[in-house]
Amino acid sequence: MAIFAVQYTYTDDADRVATFRPEHRAHLDELHREGTLLLSGPLGGGPGGLLIVTADSEEDALAKLDGDPFRREAVIIHRVAREWTVAIGEIPGA
Repeated sequence: MAIFAVQYTYTDDADRVATFRPEHRAHLDELHREGTLLLSGPLGGGPGGLLIVTADSEEDALAKLDGDPFRREAVIIHRVAREWTVAIGEIPGA
C-alpha cells in the first residue's frame, strides 16, 4: 500500500455542494473508520478538497472514492490522484 493525495474540484454551485455535504462527510467518515481515508478537508482558493488515502495505485485510490455522494451527484467536476511520499513528519494510520 502507498499513500495518495486526491484532489477534488467542485462545481461552483454552492447550494449543490451544501445540499450533499452531510452525506459526503458521512461517507468519508466511514472510509476513515475502515482505514482507507487518512485525512481530508476543503482547500482554500476555490471549491475543492484534498483527501489522503491508502491504495495500491492511482486508479485504486480513485476507485476507493467512487462511492462518494459528491461524485454521484456531480458535485465533483474533476479529480486527480497522485502518489505522495511523506518526507518529513508522520500521517496517523499510515
